[in-house]
Amino acid sequence: MTDIPSTMTASVLRGIKDVVLEKRPVPVPAADEVLIKVLSVGVCGSDVHYYAHGRIGDYVVESPLILGHELSGMIVAVGDDVDPARIGRRVAVEPQRPCRRCDYCRSGAYNLCPDMEFYATPPIDGAFCEYVVIQDDFAYDVPDEISDHAAALMEPLSVGIAAAQKGGIKVGDTVLIAGGGPIGVIAAQVARAFGAVDVVVADIDAGRRELVSRYGVRVVDPMTQSTLDLKAHVFIDASGATPAILNGIRSVRSGGTVVLVGSADEIPLSVPEVAMRELNVTGIFRYTGTWPIARALLESGAVEVDSLVTHVYGIEQAEEALSGEGAPGGLKRIVLPGVARAEVTEVAGAAHD
Repeated sequence: MTDIPSTMTASVLRGIKDVVLEKRPVPVPAADEVLIKVLSVGVCGSDVHYYAHGRIGDYVVESPLILGHELSGMIVAVGDDVDPARIGRRVAVEPQRPCRRCDYCRSGAYNLCPDMEFYATPPIDGAFCEYVVIQDDFAYDVPDEISDHAAALMEPLSVGIAAAQKGGIKVGDTVLIAGGGPIGVIAAQVARAFGAVDVVVADIDAGRRELVSRYGVRVVDPMTQSTLDLKAHVFIDASGATPAILNGIRSVRSGGTVVLVGSADEIPLSVPEVAMRELNVTGIFRYTGTWPIARALLESGAVEVDSLVTHVYGIEQAEEALSGEGAPGGLKRIVLPGVARAEVTEVAGAAHD
């Protein structure tokens, strides 16, 4: 068994744009949990929002909080009810703890559990630290072929999978995606893996369009190119921008599906258009049961996420990773909790066609 220290270094958000390093006790796994040495953590837009604004909707940072919920690591200890053979396994973590007792959990929709404890969502700490615990069945073994970074990015990949599932994407479909950020790129790859034959990503930023085009999908500038004649079977919003959402709704064929992933405020919605064209308008909130699918997509090469990683930081640079300073145009920033300071890399990778 790996020697486990009694304390660890954690990057802690104390208030808006106020991040400090602290020594915290290494958590002790409960009977059904595993202790994970964190190897890689992706910076999510929600982390950035908590850092910059101190809240997301009703979730407010009222006490010190460890951010980070996209993570991979290695199991270094297990609780009494967990097979000790798991020690030493590399894993990708599904960063949530549902109650497993409510109607939602029992029906399989555990993402809607009212008592959910989700990493880096106040008041639950996340993974910008050296060790975390999670229930054993939410730590998924990953093969050597999947890198630590890719294993961490199985979390945003799960968002893309959930969006594709909710949209009912099938062989032969046309799919329009608004937003060329990490979720947009991932959703585009998943749509193609699910059988879509025409995947179009719309983004107003020329740099983002150039990056997205490397993934073998069509890109459009919505400021100059109309998508109204696309008649997409499915529209996925990964932008959170009201104009993009309204344009996407108009670009879906009658009977099509609109999946809202991006975080947007209230927007005007034409009820007659939705009703008379029988549009299916839905959203996603996290995911359920997606990690095995994510692993299969990565193993098969149908989806590739390593090239999304454009900047890497050590734990002492977590605030720099959150602020994005020095990383203009980057896609995915990664924090290495076990490294004090990393030589920040900038590798807008060569994507796969």
